[in-house]
Amino acid sequence: MKAVLNLIAYLGALAKLSAQTLAAFIRPPWELRSLIYQLDSSGIGSWSITVLTAIFTGMVLALQFSSGLKDYGASMYTGKLVSLGIVRELGPVLTALLVGGRVGSGFAAELGSMAVTEQIDAIRALGADPVKKLVAPRVIACMIALPLLTVLADLIGCFGGMIITVQEVGVTPRFFYSQVVETLGIVDLLHGLGKSVFFGYTIGITGCFVGMNTTGGTEGVGLSTTKAVVASAIGVLVSDFLLTKLFIALYG
Repeated sequence: MKAVLNLIAYLGALAKLSAQTLAAFIRPPWELRSLIYQLDSSGIGSWSITVLTAIFTGMVLALQFSSGLKDYGASMYTGKLVSLGIVRELGPVLTALLVGGRVGSGFAAELGSMAVTEQIDAIRALGADPVKKLVAPRVIACMIALPLLTVLADLIGCFGGMIITVQEVGVTPRFFYSQVVETLGIVDLLHGLGKSVFFGYTIGITGCFVGMNTTGGTEGVGLSTTKAVVASAIGVLVSDFLLTKLFIALYG
């Protein structure tokens, strides 16, 4: 029962911070310089790990599907399965997990260090809003960066799948491309990009919430960093299931 009450209190505090963040971002003046900096840090700074993960994910999927479909004489359709799996599911989810580990932990460490050294209290004492100064730019940046990184992961993942499919199955790159175009539609793109926006929110708000509530000095900062990574990963996976059910019910 205590664990359930703690979870409810945690979700309530997270919802309160979310409402404060939305209100802070809408209310002028806007922290555009901070937003651009966070976009550069969380978005552009994460492109390399996104590309590396996506290309090998596409290659592994192509290997698995081409081998599994060979017994049924359907290995030429590998491109359909690879592209659908990456765009609908693996592209947004793997990108969110990796970016969440990198960016969410960074948010928790930065804000946690500011919390234990009373810099956040100093911001309040000066009459400024720490949510507007520190939290809102980070959360909005994640919500913008994740869909962009997901598009990059989709393209690179399909390219990696094409390389292996051409090599293992013997089809031409043009044939692979035609299969991808025939298989994917607007609904499939909405599945992935719609989830990635919410994943970005989950990563940003979780990392900031954990960081803002850090106590216990430098040891507490380390614990908060670990907690932010775990909490954001769980949030991404749970929300992935719920959003997938919702999108299938709405769009099929």
